[in-house]
Amino acid sequence: MLVENIENYLPHRKPMLLLDSVDLGDDGVARGSLLIKGDEWFLQGHFPGAPVTPGVILCEILAQTSAFLLKDGVPENKTPLLVGLDSVRLKRMVQPGETFNSECRVETIKEPFYFTDCKGFVNGQLSVKARLFFALVDKDAPKK
Repeated sequence: MLVENIENYLPHRKPMLLLDSVDLGDDGVARGSLLIKGDEWFLQGHFPGAPVTPGVILCEILAQTSAFLLKDGVPENKTPLLVGLDSVRLKRMVQPGETFNSECRVETIKEPFYFTDCKGFVNGQLSVKARLFFALVDKDAPKK
């Protein structure tokens, strides 16, 4: 699925849409990818002369990939909201010119919470791994 189709499901838009493509495999694994070009907003000050993709951005890519695992089981009036991160480990830097590939799978469901196990890779090398927590919230819930 390419960006045009991703926007039909995710509420994110550029510059916060952080997937070039995503695929939901028959094995229950969502696989996403993003080419880090070097002109992204999050690299402008992180770090001048030696840009590195921030770990929180890598976790957001994992979260956006995870959302596709939930797309068929979530009622239309709900949206999965990232509410927690656990066991995050940053193993390898992600730099401009590299493609970050994410792999996420549902670990546990305890309605209305979903827990995913995620990994991110560059050239087959583990870059990040994390456990993410999502809650299903009303799309039109009052903002506080």
